[in-house]
Amino acid sequence: MNESVIDGAPAAPAVGGGRRTAGAARPAPAAAPARAARSRRLRPLLFCAPFLVLFAAMYVAPIVYAAVSSLFTVHRSGLGLTAPTKVFDPLGNYSRAFGDGAFLSSLGRVALFGVVQVPVMLGTALALALLIDSRSARGKGFFRLSSFLPYAIPGVSAALVWSFMYSSQSSPINRLLHPVGFSIPFFHSEVVLWSVANIVTWSWAGYNMIIIYAALQSIPAEVLEAARMDGASALRIAWSIKIPAVRGALVLTAVFSIIGSAQLYNEPTVLQPVSDGSISSAFTPIMSAQNAVAAGNYPYAAAQSVLLALLVGVVSFVFFKLTHRGEEQA
Repeated sequence: MNESVIDGAPAAPAVGGGRRTAGAARPAPAAAPARAARSRRLRPLLFCAPFLVLFAAMYVAPIVYAAVSSLFTVHRSGLGLTAPTKVFDPLGNYSRAFGDGAFLSSLGRVALFGVVQVPVMLGTALALALLIDSRSARGKGFFRLSSFLPYAIPGVSAALVWSFMYSSQSSPINRLLHPVGFSIPFFHSEVVLWSVANIVTWSWAGYNMIIIYAALQSIPAEVLEAARMDGASALRIAWSIKIPAVRGALVLTAVFSIIGSAQLYNEPTVLQPVSDGSISSAFTPIMSAQNAVAAGNYPYAAAQSVLLALLVGVVSFVFFKLTHRGEEQA
């Protein structure tokens, strides 16, 4: 007989003519569900993989490269006949940056710019958002679009237009002020920073206004109606209900604006040729780093960039902590 008998009972024939052995291991019942659960956990990583790869290649890798490059200093021979060499000197570029008066001045200039320009811009954006959101406002779509339109214009193009507006020969602003015997020296050394701030405010106030206006739309209509029935004026509603409700949006736009202030580059660079020397090649930290790149000193430019990134990170962290503490106390 072809069938084997185990304990008096015929064993079932194996598929394909094979035989089942008594000691064969059987798969554990929970193996298949475990594999399925593991597959479900890995599936989101597969969808995130393209982003993670691009994030690592375009963001993390340049930061690491800049940080490593800043640890080397460039040495050139006295006659400059040989190629420059890089020497490992972890503190060389950083000590040079802290002793570089032009770079330190650019940091102070940008800090002053942010302290003045950011509150003015966000105050303007908040006022525009509250006006458009008011109950009696008409043509809301038109005013939203017209306020946002400057942001749609590239920064370089906007700076070119404003360079014409600021020009001492062709400024239409000073032509309008000429009959009253007054003119604005837009490119004076004490005024040029605020001329740049005006361009940035004009370009970005509408963008921040849209974010704040979107936050205003999340306020329940029942809350506003109850305030009106209690006799609250529009100003009281805006101060006691609307502004506290958009606190998160204000913090978000403030952090974005702080980072944007540190990245100030396009506007002063475009205005530099027509500024009569009031805008130097190291007017902002990024312009100073770009100046080092033009001189072929990439490690020093990397050190300046790392210092700027660290300072912006510290300021943003402190700002978040202060605003969060304010929310807890409120």
